[in-house]
Amino acid sequence: MQRRTFLKGTMASSAVAVAAGAGLLSPSTVLAAWPKAAFEAKSVDDAMNSLLGSTDNVPSGDIKIKAPDIAENGAVVPVSVSSSIAGVESIAIIASKNGTPLAANFRLGANAKADVSTRIKMGKTSDIIAIVKAGGKVHSTRKNVKVTIGGCGG
Repeated sequence: MQRRTFLKGTMASSAVAVAAGAGLLSPSTVLAAWPKAAFEAKSVDDAMNSLLGSTDNVPSGDIKIKAPDIAENGAVVPVSVSSSIAGVESIAIIASKNGTPLAANFRLGANAKADVSTRIKMGKTSDIIAIVKAGGKVHSTRKNVKVTIGGCGG
């Protein structure tokens, strides 16, 4: 009986690996809540409207952005966002002068720590805007990052 269980598990995981390798299980098809319109928006306001339903936000000192002052390569800019605001529901990272400004969006669980890190692509020097949604309110902060070699073909 153990051998059959092992073989069934091996076959199932092999089938998933083949499907993922063939592109049948891409993130946009696996994740049901993919905010496609927000990631395709061409302006900061359009991205915020698509993602949050509004552009209203309150600047907050309780949000911290950790990013380099000067990014030597805009193709890979490390960005971390943390917040001490209670009840954070989501954190979005926007590069204001990118062709499609929304770089990342993280939805957090009820007891998750509001601390995310990623690497984003920046086409040119611009502000990185961190948008934090907590308790039905939207808070933001920004940091200017100078890009010396553009990551989006520049």
